[in-house]
Amino acid sequence: MHHPVWNTDPILLKIGPFSIHWYGLFFAGGLMLGYLIIRRICRIEGRNPESIEPLFLWVVGGIVIGARLAHCLFYEPDYYLAHPLEILYIWKGGLASHGGLAGAILGLWLGSRRHRIPFAWIFSRLTIPTLLVAAMIRLGNLFNSEILGKPTDAATAVVFARIDALPRHPVMLYESFAYLATFVLLILLYRHYLRVNPRRLDLLLPGVGLVAVFGARILLEFFKVPQADYSTGLPLNVGQLLSLPFFILGIVLIVLSFRSKESA
Repeated sequence: MHHPVWNTDPILLKIGPFSIHWYGLFFAGGLMLGYLIIRRICRIEGRNPESIEPLFLWVVGGIVIGARLAHCLFYEPDYYLAHPLEILYIWKGGLASHGGLAGAILGLWLGSRRHRIPFAWIFSRLTIPTLLVAAMIRLGNLFNSEILGKPTDAATAVVFARIDALPRHPVMLYESFAYLATFVLLILLYRHYLRVNPRRLDLLLPGVGLVAVFGARILLEFFKVPQADYSTGLPLNVGQLLSLPFFILGIVLIVLSFRSKESA
């Protein structure tokens, strides 16, 4: 079976010592689109969009720090514990989405307390653009030829020529599609419950987002090449074990959101 070959340079533009990577473009573009979406949500709900701007740096900082620490401590602990200063070398790559989410939530919580913004409200509404950002980041992973799938002869297989000549599951595209589908679902839920019961959104949106995203992660990990430099010795790998707490939390939030007819 003939499979498409992916051999795109991860660098979009290089000027002297400076270069613009596709990954960075998708990451930054996702953040900008997410920012525009949350501003739109603020206007829809009669809130001042300027009031949430100070939270932007808190969230981005939380994402970068959390994603880097999670990668170093959960996926390559032996190396980074032996070379702790290299944890700071973010430009060498290595970010884990689980840690990025945890860092974003912590940064959002700290920022919302400092700027007196209701955490439940901003956390739930930010869930919507976060899924779009995640989908775009996975497209950036495609241009880096990273987060590879296992070799396969499936019709969806792609040959990542920068890695080897084997057709593989394009898992980053599977994840991107799952996140984009969840993004659309959250928009539909938001539009519906904003009319019938806005307070239910506080727990329902993050609950559905966590269940959909980390449910997909748990399933898609079976198609991935193991990313950790060690084995758990369990039926589930590191990525799946890290996904389980978020998946369970999502179920709890969904159940709690429907406990009352009046609110979440």
